[in-house]
Amino acid sequence: MRGAVAASVVFLLAAVTTAGENWPNFHGPTNNNISDARDLPLTWSETENVVWKTPIHDSGWSSPVIWGNQIWLTTATDDGKQSFALCIDRQTGQIVRDLKLFDNAEPEDTRKFNSFASPTPAIEEGRVYIHFGSYGTACLDTATAKVVWTRRDLPCQHYRGPGSSPILFENLMIVHYDGFDYQYVVALDKATGHTVWKTDRKVDYGTDNGDTMKAFSTPLVITVAGRQELISTTSKAVLAYDPRTGEEIWRVRFDNFSAAARPILGDGLLYINTGFPKGELMAVRPDGVGDVTASHIVWHARKSLPSMPSSLLIGDAIYSIDDTGVASCLDAKTGTPIWTERIGGAYSASPIYADGRIYCFAYDGKSPVFAPEQKFRLLAENRLADGFRASPAIAGKALYLRTEKNLYRIEKAN
Repeated sequence: MRGAVAASVVFLLAAVTTAGENWPNFHGPTNNNISDARDLPLTWSETENVVWKTPIHDSGWSSPVIWGNQIWLTTATDDGKQSFALCIDRQTGQIVRDLKLFDNAEPEDTRKFNSFASPTPAIEEGRVYIHFGSYGTACLDTATAKVVWTRRDLPCQHYRGPGSSPILFENLMIVHYDGFDYQYVVALDKATGHTVWKTDRKVDYGTDNGDTMKAFSTPLVITVAGRQELISTTSKAVLAYDPRTGEEIWRVRFDNFSAAARPILGDGLLYINTGFPKGELMAVRPDGVGDVTASHIVWHARKSLPSMPSSLLIGDAIYSIDDTGVASCLDAKTGTPIWTERIGGAYSASPIYADGRIYCFAYDGKSPVFAPEQKFRLLAENRLADGFRASPAIAGKALYLRTEKNLYRIEKAN
């Protein structure tokens, strides 16, 4: 049964030419921050294994996306009044497009908690989709950098800043708006930007405090036993919708709020991080109908787990780095802890697995690398001059790392 369910799961995003050369959206072509890249560098510094280093103006926590020779990312002024999309040449690191897309007259002051450019773009052949939450969404032609369409009429008081990234499914761009005032999911026609469906959250938050209604997670489309589901984590619940219509299929309720980590899937189970105030992880069977809280939660783990960084499912184990620098390994079938290890630092960027290693990225610029094994084994500890808020990208044999001030191409020296 386990193998049959796993075989029925299909990740549905725009097709890529090879998984190794493109990184089309948040967490990459397989949506789980796992790459098949090989011969990546184990160590780096400001003077070791840096092919190029490109300063990025203003600030943003969005991850880079890569298609062919183009890297796209977003940035915004610290006060949120101007929003930009940048295109960078993958080979040289040169900024080839620097486009101011939106002016914002009265943005909320969220700088203490977030940036104004935290959602990661989504890219496919010929188009890149740039999203700044309620401050604006744009589709650009990647060859000419001309704006194909924009939307600025989707309301949401983000309160602590936008964070959910868009995904692509068939003819749709789908994104969450989980704010202080409004909470909904919307699907836009990729070609025109017109709304195809919009579904309001019908969640009992148990409060009228909008701060505990917010969420920042990015959805995931799966197919289970022939049924397509949009897995959508919000505050107090994870819901599955029909990705073509927005109709709710099932839900599981929980107590936490401000969910940020992306769901992960494997061997017939969804692993859902429930957010704040303290990171928790639960395993859910995704084959239900209606409210399946009482019947479809397989296990629930509550110790040394992240609120912001997503976890990694590697084989039969889940590896995490929590917000305060504690790494952990859980049995994926049961949620039983295998080990925990304090490696230090503070984290919101998600770890990445490639070339047999787990790479982590801390606020202070430290990057511990450890082995995905039954006992903790540190392989390296690297450092760059400034810190990480953005999750990494991989293409070819290179890591593309966005720090607070720069974008790096990290690759072994010839």
